[in-house]
Amino acid sequence: MIPKGIPFLLYTILIFTLFFACQKRKNFTADNPNNTVKIEKIINEADSFYKNKKFDSAFYFYNRARTKCNPNEDAKNYVYCMYYMAEIQQDHEDFIGSTKTATEVIPYLNKIKDPNHKWNIYSVLGRNYYYTYDYPNAIYYYSKAFALKVDRINVLEAKNNIATIYLNQGKYNKALQIFLSISKEKIVQQKPIYYSKILDYIGICYFKLKNSKALAFFQKSIQINSEAKHEDGLGKTYYNLAKYYRNNKALSMMYAKLSYKNYTLSGNTNDRLLALKYIIENTVSPAETKEKALLYIKENRHIYAFRQKAKNQFAKMKYDSKREKDENLKLKAHKIKSELQLEKQESKNIISYIIIIFASSLIVFIYYYLTARNNRQKFEATYQSETRISKKLHDELANDIYHTLAFVENRNLSAEENRNHLLKKLDDIYSRTRDVSMENHSILSSQNFIISLKEMISGFNTPQMNLLINGLDEISWDLLDEIKKVSVYRTIQELLVNMKKHSNATLVAVTFKKRDNTIIINYTDNGKGIDSNKMVHKNGLHNIENRILAIKGKVEIHSDFGKGFKVLIKFPA
Repeated sequence: MIPKGIPFLLYTILIFTLFFACQKRKNFTADNPNNTVKIEKIINEADSFYKNKKFDSAFYFYNRARTKCNPNEDAKNYVYCMYYMAEIQQDHEDFIGSTKTATEVIPYLNKIKDPNHKWNIYSVLGRNYYYTYDYPNAIYYYSKAFALKVDRINVLEAKNNIATIYLNQGKYNKALQIFLSISKEKIVQQKPIYYSKILDYIGICYFKLKNSKALAFFQKSIQINSEAKHEDGLGKTYYNLAKYYRNNKALSMMYAKLSYKNYTLSGNTNDRLLALKYIIENTVSPAETKEKALLYIKENRHIYAFRQKAKNQFAKMKYDSKREKDENLKLKAHKIKSELQLEKQESKNIISYIIIIFASSLIVFIYYYLTARNNRQKFEATYQSETRISKKLHDELANDIYHTLAFVENRNLSAEENRNHLLKKLDDIYSRTRDVSMENHSILSSQNFIISLKEMISGFNTPQMNLLINGLDEISWDLLDEIKKVSVYRTIQELLVNMKKHSNATLVAVTFKKRDNTIIINYTDNGKGIDSNKMVHKNGLHNIENRILAIKGKVEIHSDFGKGFKVLIKFPA
């Protein structure tokens, strides 16, 4: 909390200086916000190339984007790029390179909220291990993908991949149950190409189990793929039918050639060679066998050379980007070192400014604190002096004398009781004149305050004027300090003296209330009042205001000529 009286400007300067220092440090360590925009722009280019099946260009831009990513702060874009790089490597049968690329992002998967990115990485790893016949690891990653809360179709895809491994392991019944459960899913049935693939797998399971139901599933798959004009799906089912009719050479070769034709149309090189190999193995004619064999060797050599070139190209891209990144890091390290030296110097300057401002603020604080304390002490001393000398010797004694005169005027002094009371009053005035310090203690002590206040008020009661008091006993006067009680006593005395001198009132009411932590005093009389437009605060009213303001209270005076006189007093308890 800022102490009262300290200039706010100095604190504002101090706060802004500290903020500036922190902001400088933050700016020094923070990444360039434009870097994210650049990365996303490069990723958009890579996505465009990938969509148009220009995989070498796509790989280049994905690799370029990921080298600009900080995986600890931008894990999402980093994992996204690495996934597509692993996909491209996998499509070119670089399973080892794809596995290495995908594995690099595993430590950063926990920084990503979207489970679909995790699903992509686990799936590509599962396929890599599947294609390299490492079925335990393949099932491990497919199971991790299956456990994620992703779209239903992705969950079923992971489930399908696990069943495919069981199929390759010869666990046909286990695989069949999974494929049958997938085929019953409505979302699968609404996707013709995916549904036909599941039907084909079911047909293979029944075929391996030597169940005649296999043919119906193969035929259903062909019907769906034909309607969808899906050559790759047709090639797969025709190949399975060629093996299904292996005992019928003519029918088997017909389906094998249909498989080769559709794989050629779809551009599926791997499976086209698989169908060609089956044709070579089952061709009776030596001339045809030789022709197909030469074609197989030629295409296989071409594919191998293409894939080997792609592997080398992708490996070189990653190596070049790593070397470039290392060189950039060296340059950045040199730049950061220079910036750190400048930053240290700036930090020293800022610390010096802070010390100067802090010292200045501390000096100002001490000055204002001591000044405020001195003023407070002076005020208290002035108040005590005013209370004990000015108020008590002049105003209060004058009021007591006037009160005594009023008693003489309104009482029968021939009565012994009244004469004794008068003598007591005169003796009391004399005693307080002689020793002012004893006056307040004798009249306004905590124990005698209510009695003294009632006695003083009742002294103004005459046969021609009724004086009513309400609520006096309901306030815990013992909890108030001496200054407040003296102020209350003298304020009410001043009001009654003024009433007696000027108002000619026949009815006076004084009401005491305590509301929350505030004491409220209402004074009302039916005297002649004062014209509010011509009201002048003479000694009496001026004294009342000074007393109440001194105890942090408020005074409101309401009066109109001929309509009585009202005073509302409020002060904290």
